[in-house]
Amino acid sequence: MIVKKTYKLEDLDCANCAAKMEERIKKIDGVISANVSFIMQKLTIEAEEDSLDKIIKQAAKVCKKVEPDCRIIL
Repeated sequence: MIVKKTYKLEDLDCANCAAKMEERIKKIDGVISANVSFIMQKLTIEAEEDSLDKIIKQAAKVCKKVEPDCRIIL
């Protein structure tokens, strides 16, 4: 089943970084769509429900690489 989940981001300081994160998260296996909103400080991911935990872990690594202080609030 495909689900759409939204997560709060903490310490996302740069719109350019948000765009980089979004592009990289979209490339993670199993991600149907991803949106990182700098203004709203939110990450929205659409993916298969059974892959979501793995995808979120990978997305968190992407966020740390792009902006080390940024965290996904689960």
